Amino acid sequence: MIELRNVSFQYADSNHGVTNINLAIKAGECVVLTGKSGCGKTTITRLINGLAPKYYKGTKKGSIRIAGKDIEMMPSYDIGKIVGSIFQDPQRQFFSSELEGEIAFGCENYGFSKFEIQKRTKDAIHKMKLENIGKISLDLLSSGEKQRAAVASVYAMHPEVFVFDEPTANLDKDGITQMKNILMQLKKAGYTLLIAEHRLSWTEELADRYLYMKDGQIQHEYSSLEFSTMNDLERISKGLRRIINKPFTNQIPPPRTDNIAIQGERIALKKNKKQILKNVDIFANEKSVTAITGNNGAGKTSLALILSGLEKSTEGNVYIHGEKVRYRNLRRHTYYCSNDTGTQFFTESVSKELLLGTKYDAENLEDAKKLLKDMHLYEYKDSHPASLSGGQKQRLAVCCALLSGKNILILDEPTSGLDAENMFLVARELKKATEKEKTIFVITHDEEFMDACCEYRINIDKT
Repeated sequence: MIELRNVSFQYADSNHGVTNINLAIKAGECVVLTGKSGCGKTTITRLINGLAPKYYKGTKKGSIRIAGKDIEMMPSYDIGKIVGSIFQDPQRQFFSSELEGEIAFGCENYGFSKFEIQKRTKDAIHKMKLENIGKISLDLLSSGEKQRAAVASVYAMHPEVFVFDEPTANLDKDGITQMKNILMQLKKAGYTLLIAEHRLSWTEELADRYLYMKDGQIQHEYSSLEFSTMNDLERISKGLRRIINKPFTNQIPPPRTDNIAIQGERIALKKNKKQILKNVDIFANEKSVTAITGNNGAGKTSLALILSGLEKSTEGNVYIHGEKVRYRNLRRHTYYCSNDTGTQFFTESVSKELLLGTKYDAENLEDAKKLLKDMHLYEYKDSHPASLSGGQKQRLAVCCALLSGKNILILDEPTSGLDAENMFLVARELKKATEKEKTIFVITHDEEFMDACCEYRINIDKT
């Protein structure tokens, strides 16, 4: 089905890419690409779906054949008939504001009849179990629902191959289970699946093979059994996430009134007649890292925006060190780090971004230099933030929070898409920050990350 022979690719604007890739994937097989950030996983997916070098410019060598056809000889729209792609952030691939229009969009572009478009759209909605959200704006869907909507829009095209890039990066436990079930159905139906992924525990029972990549090359191939029995020493040395998930169980202790840095009391939020939050009580002790968990759509980000003074609650109060603070004044005490790193950088270099809003003195310059080195970003100090990889942007966003001068930090999904090495790097820096008077909330679904740095978790239930 998929065959890469002696394939090398180097991006036009960097030294990154892949070298001498030889890979054969059978029809109906599920193969997982894994390895540290920057190892070449995403590049292989781009080569197979034709985005490299047609969209991501660079130099390519070798041959790629899919279903017996040389894709170099095929226009992009013909490749799209064979290979469907689902990206880490499905929002970036939507063309419509509502579900039916999004699913129908691809079919319309290929000139299918009205009857065929309606048939495929209805079938895709049913297969992905999206009937209950058909009339809701895509912007209002949870991360899991958006991901299923993206799969549905690709499924309607009936490609032979599905390519997934970090499909569970932003999903909660239920969302991951739903995604796994969908992929199991696709595999059972005979589709070929290629998945680039850091979070690996959910791929058990789904993957036929795992390809470990390093420095742009496939270093090792594992059968499903070989991978599941890999010892922790080997796994950690390769920078891989846990193969078997271990839940983080620490629950929040009773509040100590003399030790609370920030507290939300009976927080409620209503938008467009929809109750987002209702009677939420939350707090964090001084010099601690506390996880905020809950299903996608439970209102975790809305709560974070309220605690940071970026959104006004319908009801409730926020206290800083025991004193009630008006929402517009909360920003003097708190720093919010968004889960969308692509929209929160404002300057033309990493170093300037890190120092934005801080006092430009010798002490801050030295702190910035040290933090960039500790977070493996110093070599990119003069690079534009937009040129960084997703994982590098995540680490830069955390660095900006740590150097913001605020003592209460609220980080929204700070490890989304990070490999094991960089996840532990972020965890270490957050724990170090608590020794410097920082109090930190992290919104996360990442059990391994919680285990590495969080003292407790507070779960937010859907209203």
